[in-house]
Amino acid sequence: MRPLSRLSLLALALGLAGLTAVSSAEAGGVRTVHAQSETPGLFDDAAGGNANGDDPAIWIHPTRSGKSVVVATAKEGGLYVYDLGGAQLQHIPAPAAPGPDDEPGRFNNVDLVYGFRLATGAKVDLAVVSDRGRDHVRFYAVDPAKAAAGRPPLTDVTDPAVPFVFNTTQQQVNDQETAYGLATWNDRTGDYALVSRRHLTSVGLLKLAATPGGRVGYRRVRTIDLPASFTLPGGGSWTPCNEPGEQPQVEGMVVDGDRDVLYAAQEDVGIWRMRADLTGDPVLVDKVREYGVPGAYDPATEECVPGIDPGVGGEHLAADAEGLTIYHTGDGGGYLLASSQGDDTFAVYERAGGNEYVGRFRVAAAGSLDGVETSDGSMVTNVPLGARYGKGLFVSHDGVNTPGTPDRENTDFKFVKWEDIADQLDLDTDTDGWHPRD
Repeated sequence: MRPLSRLSLLALALGLAGLTAVSSAEAGGVRTVHAQSETPGLFDDAAGGNANGDDPAIWIHPTRSGKSVVVATAKEGGLYVYDLGGAQLQHIPAPAAPGPDDEPGRFNNVDLVYGFRLATGAKVDLAVVSDRGRDHVRFYAVDPAKAAAGRPPLTDVTDPAVPFVFNTTQQQVNDQETAYGLATWNDRTGDYALVSRRHLTSVGLLKLAATPGGRVGYRRVRTIDLPASFTLPGGGSWTPCNEPGEQPQVEGMVVDGDRDVLYAAQEDVGIWRMRADLTGDPVLVDKVREYGVPGAYDPATEECVPGIDPGVGGEHLAADAEGLTIYHTGDGGGYLLASSQGDDTFAVYERAGGNEYVGRFRVAAAGSLDGVETSDGSMVTNVPLGARYGKGLFVSHDGVNTPGTPDRENTDFKFVKWEDIADQLDLDTDTDGWHPRD
């Protein structure tokens, strides 16, 4: 996610015709749902511990699904754990900087691995976190008994000797071209994390490894680079406008484990589909509306000044394309959900086939709960989670939590019933056809 001041730069320059087209599309096609609950606000200042919400993951309890928890990242604020009512159960600070001039830990994305076997022989569930500040991936074991009792359920099991994901020296880490987006994946060969690189187009595949003392580490298997510039219809090329030296980065990612397919959201470009082992050729599933719009970086304002829209972009996503998540059904069907950060909506695509577009929705304010704006990360599950979320749960980061406090950036996470989304878009609901532990 860019700073809020840059989120709508390209959209502002699409011109009156482009804005009219977007407004018409919204009027005719965006459905509305409302949150059932939310987490406490996180404040990105010294008094709030520099906590800035980003990405959630829903951990499913093995025997008492109503005692499942949501694990969420808060950048320099570290990691937070919430119950299904949104109450905080635990806070784990990000690691301190190793030296006075070095970057501290900064937790960006989180995903889950179920049934990882430690060197001790025990099996544990892991919350896997990208630490963009330190260029590491970190691991936290989840204790089901503590979760059921409403006690802090996470324990750090990261091997202290884990290597940098992309860099080789601390000075490179301080430049912050580091581990960014993250998604987990497993097949018959083991458990993996796919990690993107901040400010570049790289995506790396890490294989997780049990290490002595009940710890968890990793090694990098391979890395690919997605395109940084694109050939436009009718000739000519386009490079998304970024600060000098930066490329169009990837953050939101999710793996369809049944198909061994990775979906990756390149923020200024769109959604890619590729093999989860990072072999083969990526395919661009959908493009942001601003795709192809030329831009020039203005160092005085530190913003991009867009040119004329050539009209080759997509229709369903407004940059940035952000968090991705999959709703599974038992027949191999289901849906890919994507955060369209630039217009505060979520686009829905078929999981199967060519990922046909289905529709869009927004989480709007209702009663005492505000809506979702500038969402970075989200996660959905079809598994029934107690009486409140008996048909599944969708959790989203809210980048502008209100009512706010003057001069304090306030973020949180919103919880939405799956059936509310399904009813609005005429989607399938399947509560027993798929389970992440199977």
